[in-house]
Amino acid sequence: MYRTHTCGELRIANAGSEVTLAGWVQTVRKFGSITFVDLRDRYGITQMLFNESLNSRLDETPLGREYVIQVKGKVVERSNKNSKIPTGDVEVEVMDFAIMNMASTPPFTIEEETDGGDELRMKYRYLDLRRPTLRRNLELRYKVNRSVRNYLDTQGFWDIETPFLIKSTPEGARDFVVPSRMNEGQFYALPQSPQTFKQLLMVSGYDKYYQIVKCFRDEDLRADRQPEFTQIDCEMSFVEQEDILQTFEGLFKHVFRDVKGVEITEAFPRMTWDDAMWHYGNDKPDIRFGMKLKNLKAEGRVHAEVLNAVDFKVFAEAETILAIAVPGAGEYTRKQLDELTEWVKRPQIGMTGVVNVKCNTDGTYKSSVDKFFNEQQLNDLAAFCGANAGDLILILAGKETRTRKAMSELRLEMGNRLGLRNPDDYKPLWVIDFPLFEHDEEENRWVARHHPFTSPKPEQIEWMGNPDKYKEIKANAYDIVLNGTEIGGGSIRIFQRDLQEKMFAALGMDKEEAQEKFGFLLGAFEYGAPPHGGIAFGFDRLCALLGGQETIRDFIAFPKNNAGRDVMLDAPSAIDDKQLDELQLIQKKA
Repeated sequence: MYRTHTCGELRIANAGSEVTLAGWVQTVRKFGSITFVDLRDRYGITQMLFNESLNSRLDETPLGREYVIQVKGKVVERSNKNSKIPTGDVEVEVMDFAIMNMASTPPFTIEEETDGGDELRMKYRYLDLRRPTLRRNLELRYKVNRSVRNYLDTQGFWDIETPFLIKSTPEGARDFVVPSRMNEGQFYALPQSPQTFKQLLMVSGYDKYYQIVKCFRDEDLRADRQPEFTQIDCEMSFVEQEDILQTFEGLFKHVFRDVKGVEITEAFPRMTWDDAMWHYGNDKPDIRFGMKLKNLKAEGRVHAEVLNAVDFKVFAEAETILAIAVPGAGEYTRKQLDELTEWVKRPQIGMTGVVNVKCNTDGTYKSSVDKFFNEQQLNDLAAFCGANAGDLILILAGKETRTRKAMSELRLEMGNRLGLRNPDDYKPLWVIDFPLFEHDEEENRWVARHHPFTSPKPEQIEWMGNPDKYKEIKANAYDIVLNGTEIGGGSIRIFQRDLQEKMFAALGMDKEEAQEKFGFLLGAFEYGAPPHGGIAFGFDRLCALLGGQETIRDFIAFPKNNAGRDVMLDAPSAIDDKQLDELQLIQKKA
């Protein structure tokens, strides 16, 4: 056999045993007539001791980093124990060894901290995956996967697979399309989610379905996006919103307890979409810290009387004015305040500047707009913002949408600077009562905020078909947010044909287009479709957050880069003329 034990298995209780280990050479350290070798595999590292009798062989055939070797020897207690690794009390006194495969010098160090950049590590991903950091990430991913499956099994869910080659029905993100060789001029699409299939499974009577499934979206990438990603996809029949929230709140509590050892006993807080946007500036609020937004002016109305008497053109002409009180930041220096001004001027934030008001510990105030505000006005402003002595008030003014987004980002930035966003402090919540529609100004039409299969609130169904009411209709939908990141979302679905047709019509889809794209679903609704709803979780995002990171890339074995390329395989790539002919495709010349 190649090995009797793994490199992470031996303990002091194994002392005196003869063992065989196999793995990769991590380091070689030569001390006179003896040599120490750290041998690594997926399970850990064990130190090997090559004594004087074997050193001549090592001189003839030196061991290099990442050589694959087999070692036979006796387990002995180490004289210089290493408390940082589980096997640190013992070492293997080598009696014989064999080089199973030599290795070229790796392009970067395969250690906890590496000198390889992102692109280099992705090119040699099979080497990067040997690093303990990535091994732990993939181990966590596996544990989350196993925990989710175990919980859903106890709740009576069935894991049912759905197709990857489906019909293209572009709504929202762009589809990846696949040409069909057997059907000239026609294309499959890769699913952005199994949405319609899981609804059809409810029509089929499989009332508790789930998959941990690959999904595909041809969209611009960022730290928490990949062109192919994994969802925990779930659907239930004969349920209302409360049933969904209770079931999947239970799933999250189970995963936190099972994987992280974190016991969450209280119910997840719930927040309406309106409150999230009003108090936090976005629909995925980070509630690990306060610093809520204060609206000084909205829809032309001044909310703080102090502003009525202020002759400040920036405020007078602004569509909205938003403020936050930053606790304990009243001691910020001029340099730090200038840095904040430059920060909000960055293109991705897009503001022209930020007004600051220091609430001094002696009860006085110092602001960047002192000539427009007197002491009493600043005091009234501080009271409105809930600022205390020693705090710093930051104010942004401008167009409603841009200012709200900018203040949301500024709040998060100040949370980071003050150390208020501890990745080990888990604060989940539900966001509910989203708008069903939002208006696309460029196309001058209504679009679905979630997707076109989301049901309106039951009491507002009668408003469907009346465009004057579309702005008021709330979706029977919900998102789960963890530490400022949306990790899941779902809704109670439309299950009657007439209501689904009204929804399509509201989105500007005539009956012919609706029949062409979704005729299979509309037809299914005529054969006894039950009330149903579900939710889908971003599995990669959940794993990254549980691992204390924001980027999902290092929790996926073989990810793509920010340009959607697999630099290891060099994909996507061109195909040859024979394949193009078989697919009846003509490649457009650049």
